[in-house]
Amino acid sequence: MQLYLKGDRCYTDKCAIDRRHYPPGQHGQRRSKASDYGSQLREKQKVRRIYGVLEKQFSGYFEKAERQKGVTGTNLLVLLERRLDNVIYRLGFANSRSQARQLVRHNLILVNGNKVNLPSYLVRKGDLIQATLKGRNLPLIKDAMEAVARRGTPAWLEFNKDEANGRVIMFPSREDITMPIQEHLIVELYSK
Repeated sequence: MQLYLKGDRCYTDKCAIDRRHYPPGQHGQRRSKASDYGSQLREKQKVRRIYGVLEKQFSGYFEKAERQKGVTGTNLLVLLERRLDNVIYRLGFANSRSQARQLVRHNLILVNGNKVNLPSYLVRKGDLIQATLKGRNLPLIKDAMEAVARRGTPAWLEFNKDEANGRVIMFPSREDITMPIQEHLIVELYSK
């Protein structure tokens, strides 16, 4: 399945999924039916790789989502979407989440006027996210902001291209998360 981890390359014909529809390796073309556990694990690993989160962090997010009111699977996805590196990717400051994580780690992003260098920082309603003066002049960020028109900005974020900033209007709902994720499989896996 295409996870769009490589930025613009995933939108071209150079994408590996478009060229080869089977897993790599000697036994990649052999198909075997996955068990319930296998499909649940694959779904969890898919979400982990999409958001670039390690196992311990992911289980921490799951525990936090379980403690909140509401549907656990939806809470988990909302927590992952609220991460600063994901918000920067969604706003269009970076072409991929890993690139967004690097921008945060290099102190090129301000949240409400303060430097934040933690990619796992959870944004809140009303937070203003902007690039520093040094960051605005980087060709990497300029190119990414030009490419944001192809991806689009989600409804829960507001982006101002002229001032190179964005604002969190509200928390995302399940309808705002358009990736094909079956969060109920992740909940089933952790409830064992």
